Order: sequence, then structure tokens, then C-alpha cells
Amino acid sequence: AHYPGGHLKPVNFWNEVLKVMRTIDDRIVHALNTTVPTASFSGKVDATQTCKELYESLMEVHLSRDKAIKSCITETSAVVGQLRAKRAKDIDNLSVIKQLRKEQTKVMPLYIQYVLGLQMVIILFDFCIIFLNFPTVKTHAV
Repeated sequence: AHYPGGHLKPVNFWNEVLKVMRTIDDRIVHALNTTVPTASFSGKVDATQTCKELYESLMEVHLSRDKAIKSCITETSAVVGQLRAKRAKDIDNLSVIKQLRKEQTKVMPLYIQYVLGLQMVIILFDFCIIFLNFPTVKTHAV
């Protein structure tokens, strides 16, 4: 949670990390659109290899995104816990209440980023389902 020298990470640090990951997502979608052929043109490009490489890249980004999101949630939760303790001691302190609300609202964009990451996996599956054998997921009847 600290940079060398003991300085706290800036508030926008995680936003920047996730922004970079969204750029990578955009590049993967562009690569899917420009290099993975439809089934009728599949003989002209090695779509299986292209899909495999894009899948591996996407999974790497997805794992990095997941790690960044979890780390940010952990840091934010710690700050929220501290602010709740302060608020409990001084219930009328508007500064603490405002800070608490600000910290609590940081978490929602992280969940949105997580959903966007899952959406990227779905997009890849849609493009590459005919070229790759993805592992099947067993579901249980409810």
C-alpha cells in the first residue's frame, strides 16, 4: 500500500492500472475483429493459433485485473474500517462522514471493471468457439 519511502499510493493509482487493462482489452477485441475469420474464411488464416494466443493474453490480463481489483478492495476496506471507527468516536464529524462516503463509493467502479473483464472472456468465446476446445463447465440442476 506504500511506495518506496513510505508514501501512500495516490488515489488514482488503481484507476490508472485498470485503465491500462481496458486498453489491452480494446486491443484484444481489435485483434479478434481483424484476425479471426468467420467460419467460411477459416482456411485462409490459422484461426486456432490466433485464438489460442489471444486467449492466453486475455487470461493474463484477466488475472492481473482480478489481482489489482482485489488489492484495491482490500486497501479501500481497511480505510473504510478506520473511518468507521473514527465516526463511531465522533458521530457528528462531517469531515469523517464525507471521507467515509468517498471511500465507500470507490468500490463500485471496481465491480464494473470486474464485469468488463468477464465480458471480454465472453467476447473471445464468441469469436473463437469454433476454433478452440474450451473446457466445459459442469452445472448442477437447481
